[in-house]
Amino acid sequence: MAEQTALADTRGEDGGKPDAAVVRDALGVGIAVGLSGFAFGVTSAGSGLTLLQTCALSLLVFTGASQFALVGALAAGGNPFTAAAGAFFLGVRNAFYGLRLSQLLALPRAVRPFAAQWVIDETAAVALAQPTRRSVRIGFTVTGLTLYVLWNLTTLLGALGAEAIGDTNAWGLDAAGPAVFLALLAPMLKTTPERAVAGLAVVLGLGLLPVLPAGVPVLVAALAAPAVLWAEGRRKGRTTAVKPANDAAGEDR
Repeated sequence: MAEQTALADTRGEDGGKPDAAVVRDALGVGIAVGLSGFAFGVTSAGSGLTLLQTCALSLLVFTGASQFALVGALAAGGNPFTAAAGAFFLGVRNAFYGLRLSQLLALPRAVRPFAAQWVIDETAAVALAQPTRRSVRIGFTVTGLTLYVLWNLTTLLGALGAEAIGDTNAWGLDAAGPAVFLALLAPMLKTTPERAVAGLAVVLGLGLLPVLPAGVPVLVAALAAPAVLWAEGRRKGRTTAVKPANDAAGEDR
């Protein structure tokens, strides 16, 4: 099993992918998503955060969906603690990415704390799509480096240019981050439970927006995962119970 799970340090004739192709794909994702940091910078400045606070969020937090959730909740008048809690729960998903990536990357212990900063949707999506450990490392590193540099640079430019743009709400730039997140998430929803979690989270989040304070609907939407897993467990339990009963009935006949 360990041999089947581990990725071989091979490429080319062993089912690997040319390094140039991995770099090209990683650069494409890093550049495309990194440019949306401009939208975050503008949105953050428009919500009342200072230039230093905006840049610190991108440098230290570096997970777009959580950053947009935080500044969006603050802009809507939400409680700072509620806004931070919503952003935190969105960022928890990166911990699960890290569990899988730690096996595939197999990095030295001294490097892991630094690599953890780059464990986000985009780096996970590129890395998990690679067939070998070499290509996983290249994809993760190139995507992470490109995205980190561009995201922080465009965040700075967006925050500086917020005054020139004027009313940020009129431009709808706050939708850029969630749109990118959904574009990356959609292809990963391959099983029925995964689609059910996503669908229920959308229903809960959007349905509760008019009735709950800003930031709280995101927290409630997080309950979609345990709810679907509980329902799936019940369904499998009933299926397992019915099958032996049918087998017993067949033997009696």
